[in-house]
Amino acid sequence: MTSFEYIAGDPALDFVNTADWTGAGPIAERLGEYDDLVRWGMHAGLVPQRVAARLRRRALARPRDARAALRAARSARDVLQGVFEAVAASERPGPALAELNALVGPALGRLQLRDTSPRRVGARAGWDWLGMEQRLDSVLWPVIRAAADLLASDEAGQVRVCGGPDCGWMYVDRSRNGLRRWCQMRTCGTREKSRRRRAG
Repeated sequence: MTSFEYIAGDPALDFVNTADWTGAGPIAERLGEYDDLVRWGMHAGLVPQRVAARLRRRALARPRDARAALRAARSARDVLQGVFEAVAASERPGPALAELNALVGPALGRLQLRDTSPRRVGARAGWDWLGMEQRLDSVLWPVIRAAADLLASDEAGQVRVCGGPDCGWMYVDRSRNGLRRWCQMRTCGTREKSRRRRAG
C-alpha cells in the first residue's frame, strides 16, 4: 500500500507531492490506482470517510470511469505543479494558470452552503460539496479550491520547492526567517548534509 506524506502545509501542495518531480516530469508515482487517490483525499481531510466508502464502491462498479478519474487527477496535478513551480520561482504561471482556471469553475460550482446546526436559529452555515459521493472526480474539487485559495492568499509568496535533487516537493515556508530549504530535514536535508560531508 502506498504511503503518503502531508508535509507541505497546504493540501494542494500535498497533492502535488504525490509524485517526485524532476526536469523530465514526475517520478515515483504514488497515485497508482483510483483507491490511492481516495485514500490520499481521506487522509488529507478533504474526503469524509462515508464519501470515501461510496466512491470506492462506485469505482469497483465502474472501473473505466475510475481510471478516467485517476488520469484527470494526475493531469490536474501536473497543472498545479506547473503553476506553483512558477510561483515559487517568482515567475508568472503563464498558460498553466489558464489550465487551472478551467478546473476552478467546475470544482467551485459544486460548493454549497449547508446549515451545520439545524436545531438552532441563526446557526452558522458551512461549506459542503454537492454530490461528492456520486462523482469519481470529486476528490479533486477540494484540492482545486485549496489551490485557488493559496494562490489568492499572502502565503503564495511563501511557496517553495525542495532543494533536494530529484525531489521537487513543494511546501509553504512558514519558518521564522523564511529560509527553509528542504521538504523534510529527515529525508532530503539529511541526504544533502551527508553528501556534503562525503564531498568535503
